[in-house]
Amino acid sequence: MAHNPVNHPARPIYRAIGGLIGLYLVAFGVLGFVQAGGGEFFAQDDSSVLGQGTNLGYSVISAGLGIVILLATLAGRNVDVLVDTWLGYGLMALGLAGLAVLRTDANYLNFTLATAIVTMVLGQVLLLCGMYGKVGSEEEAKAFQDARLVL
Repeated sequence: MAHNPVNHPARPIYRAIGGLIGLYLVAFGVLGFVQAGGGEFFAQDDSSVLGQGTNLGYSVISAGLGIVILLATLAGRNVDVLVDTWLGYGLMALGLAGLAVLRTDANYLNFTLATAIVTMVLGQVLLLCGMYGKVGSEEEAKAFQDARLVL
């Protein structure tokens, strides 16, 4: 992470965007839980919420990830940078895995094409938030600027 800026001027905006992604995932998870409540955990049916396929399992996963992102955003102190980066990579991998099993019996999370696309876009935006949200001391920021000027 040596190339990621420290104390970027827009870091509060990126932190807020990360929090909004957490809120979206919690809302999607709760709505999916209400929609698929009482059904099978990994049902493969026509259940959809906000235009995306879901089931009880994916709703619980989404709500859990959203809560983790919200807690990390509230904690700050570069915890949000670490969580946003790793969960961004995780959401990208989940979206690709969902795309790979889209029309097979292994589609346990009931993904649709829209679900895979939204999951990958959320992962990309979380990675962006993780890259530009780093906070550090003035010495770290100056060292980053000096290293950047050398290149």
